[in-house]
Amino acid sequence: MQKVKIFIAEDDEVIASNIAASLEKLGYIIAGHADRGENTIQKVEEIKPDLVLVDIHLKGQMNGVAVAKHIHSYFEIPVIFISAHADTLTLNNALPAQAYGFLIKPFEARELKSNITMALYKHDMTRKLRESEERYSLAVRAANDGIWDWNLKTNDIYYSIRWMDMLGYKEGEIGTNPNDWFKLIHPDDQKAFQVNLISHLKGSTSHFEYEYRIQHSNGRYIWVLSRGLAVRDPKGSPYRMAGSQSDITARKLAEERLAHDAVHDALTGLPNRVLFLDRLQNRLERTKRNQNDLFAVMFIDLDRFKVVNDSLGHAVGDQLLVTIASRLKLCLRLDDTVSRLSGDEFAILLDVIKDHSEASQIADRIRGQLKTTAMLGAVERFPTASIGVVLFNKSYSKAEDLLRDADAAMYHAKSLGGNQYQLFDNSMHTSAVKLIRLEGELKRAVERKEWLIHYQPIFSLVDGKPMGAEALVRWLHPKRGILLPKEFIDVAEDTGLILPIGEQILQEASIQAKVWREAGNTEFWVSVNLSARQFQDANLVEKISNILSITGLPGDGLRLEITESVAIRDTEYTIKVLNGLESLGVKTSLDDFGTGYSSISYLKQFPLKVLKIDKSFIQDIKINEKSESLIKAIITMARSIGLEVVAEGVEEEEQLAFLNLHLCDQVQGYLLGHPIAADELTKSLQIKRNKLS
Repeated sequence: MQKVKIFIAEDDEVIASNIAASLEKLGYIIAGHADRGENTIQKVEEIKPDLVLVDIHLKGQMNGVAVAKHIHSYFEIPVIFISAHADTLTLNNALPAQAYGFLIKPFEARELKSNITMALYKHDMTRKLRESEERYSLAVRAANDGIWDWNLKTNDIYYSIRWMDMLGYKEGEIGTNPNDWFKLIHPDDQKAFQVNLISHLKGSTSHFEYEYRIQHSNGRYIWVLSRGLAVRDPKGSPYRMAGSQSDITARKLAEERLAHDAVHDALTGLPNRVLFLDRLQNRLERTKRNQNDLFAVMFIDLDRFKVVNDSLGHAVGDQLLVTIASRLKLCLRLDDTVSRLSGDEFAILLDVIKDHSEASQIADRIRGQLKTTAMLGAVERFPTASIGVVLFNKSYSKAEDLLRDADAAMYHAKSLGGNQYQLFDNSMHTSAVKLIRLEGELKRAVERKEWLIHYQPIFSLVDGKPMGAEALVRWLHPKRGILLPKEFIDVAEDTGLILPIGEQILQEASIQAKVWREAGNTEFWVSVNLSARQFQDANLVEKISNILSITGLPGDGLRLEITESVAIRDTEYTIKVLNGLESLGVKTSLDDFGTGYSSISYLKQFPLKVLKIDKSFIQDIKINEKSESLIKAIITMARSIGLEVVAEGVEEEEQLAFLNLHLCDQVQGYLLGHPIAADELTKSLQIKRNKLS
């Protein structure tokens, strides 16, 4: 058992020393000593002794009584007063402090011990009593159940005040006959209630327990849980039954809400994929019983929805989705179902149609409803959608197959430019299967690094030297041979595989650039295109930094190209990323300039270093004077703000002469060099170096 720690608050050093000596002889530990009130408070708070002896007339700003009050209120440590005075005034002054003892100086050791023992005992009992009272109080307050007690012999029933209050009644407003209770139960629940109750009274169940609806005094029904237990005589016959009633309305509503949320979209409130497929499967089963029934499924995907999310933010994108959901509901009949499957994908079950022309009419109605103006904040949008339609036929037995084919028809509509609908035919399914297969092959290509990089040289128009090269990826497919980007990049972008693919290309191109530099091409650089998803990767700058660190390539040995549409999606983000790349020494090029927004204000905002004129302008040289004028204007403008200018797609001598005349910095194109493998470009660079030396 731990020894008791006692603190002494006494301003007479001799008396304090004598008390300490007595306490030590009695086996107590001296926790500390103070001779002033305020010091006592501070030390008691730090030491937290088991008991404090306090001189009533303690020196300092706080006397002994004030100290004892503070200790009692804040620390709940028992206090025993010690005093040389036992007059009535002193005793009365001491009472409010609720001390556990009072010793008159001088006192014997046995008096000290008995006072301490009693004080500690009383304090412990007081604490236990308080805790018991708190537990009881909490139990009473927490008991939210109503109580009922049924005398089966007299058929009288007692309800507690809480039981009646739960139903909005006051004492005496409900009769003591059980039928006065039972008649309040919802008609749909009465039979099951009686079955459960009688079953327990007969002894078939160990207890009675049933959830049901009961009518509140306001006329509405609430959910309650009743539990009860019968008391039986020696023969097993029940003569009394008592139990409780709990209001479980909130829980039931939460369960209903959870059940609703499990099959509905949180944003739009529409049925989700699970509920849609369930209704579609039920519709299939009905059609099996009535072969004359015809229904259709539509798969709807918004066109260019990603642009809304990327440029205006996800909150605005969500606003558009809610608007679309409302518009779709306006186009449908009462028995039809519209569902949000995921993202910007919706599905519709046309419950009954006469023929495919009726499905086409509804699809046209949807297109017309969707394309009306949608105000997204201060921005006007004219939403369009690609719609796939599949009609039921006897070959279908699963809802998933119908939805799959509607999805395939939607993709066909999107491949034709969007803003239209297409009826499904089997060739679309074949195309969809090919896409799925391609995605799987792309995943394996990432694992095996099946990429081949060709490099197209970029030449200076000042001295004709090769300055760098653009890295152009090809897929070395194990069965189909070399595939160009147009055959797989869109799928890579849609599936997100573009991120690992892009990272592999960046690393390989950086390694090759390092090789060329070490071979004597000291200022040679490689330029790599970034897709929209790559540029939006929040870790892009960190990834580029890691690649440069791993490969040992200086920042000026790598250039990155982005398109105008990618750059302007989020100008703040673009500026942040470009600044981050610039801090690594990496230059950024604006690719295909002139085909997008071509805004000079963006050029002023963005920390770009290079402007690449799109090849569509270059091909118009000597054909279209406007294109020539635009090229000259672009070169002049770019040079005035310190940007390098690269012309893409140079294929004729006349184009090269024009660009040279108007002081374009660099050129690339078939006239000067096709995209070639790294080893071929290495040989070409070696030849040019030998000529110069």
